[in-house]
Amino acid sequence: MVQPIHFEIIRDTKQRGNIRFAIFDFDGTISTFREGWQEVMHAMMREYLLPTPRGERQEVLDQIIREAIDVTTGKQTIYQMIGLREMVLARGGDALEAVDYKAIFNQRLLARIEHRLMDVQSGRLTPLEMMVPGALKILEAMQKMDVRCFLASGTDQPYVENEAGILGIDKYFEEIYGARENFREHSKRKVIERIIRENHLHGTELVGFGDGFVEIEDVNRVGGIAVGVASDEVRRCGVNQWKRERLINAGADVIIGDFQEADMLVDWLWQR
Repeated sequence: MVQPIHFEIIRDTKQRGNIRFAIFDFDGTISTFREGWQEVMHAMMREYLLPTPRGERQEVLDQIIREAIDVTTGKQTIYQMIGLREMVLARGGDALEAVDYKAIFNQRLLARIEHRLMDVQSGRLTPLEMMVPGALKILEAMQKMDVRCFLASGTDQPYVENEAGILGIDKYFEEIYGARENFREHSKRKVIERIIRENHLHGTELVGFGDGFVEIEDVNRVGGIAVGVASDEVRRCGVNQWKRERLINAGADVIIGDFQEADMLVDWLWQR
């Protein structure tokens, strides 16, 4: 059965056709290796917040945790762990350092996804089975259009480089930017500002692709064309309505469910 096309123009107010650079988010935009990370983080935050002396009832706490994760999706993991530390302290608990929370989260998430990485490495799964549908098509299209591509992720640098290599898509990017110890200097906003500054770009010479609030907001902030990828990472088709609403609120110019209609997207971006 052919899936319906989802290509939704939200705002058509920016000049198109002059794109020279592209910045891609990784998890949920290209890769589905880390599908379910929110559930892992939610469970971890609940575990540390429920026992605090002034902790809320579980149903109230769950809503607080959901909102805390929602507003930081796309940011480096350390920011979410800083938030967890602050929430534990605010409720009278004995908090770990943010880096310690981050280490625990990474360990739990890697335990969840390790089999996915191994399945691709062993050939039991193809790289395409662990990518957002059509992601390879858009990367190849950008390459054909001589667009210089960059990858920026809130996941730690070694993990992003490793996972991009396993998928075989690292060759499409001039630089891969992940979270580093000096996290304040390596945010997506800093990466975007650096690309704009060093290459003397006007806003609409940059296109950004992402499934998180942060990267869409950051691209929109500099006047770039923001493509919101409202991917359904579980079903691998259709649109995640929660992502769609968040991406529209962040300033997405276009909403897509995936890149299966990459040709249509490229035609729109270049006004063909």
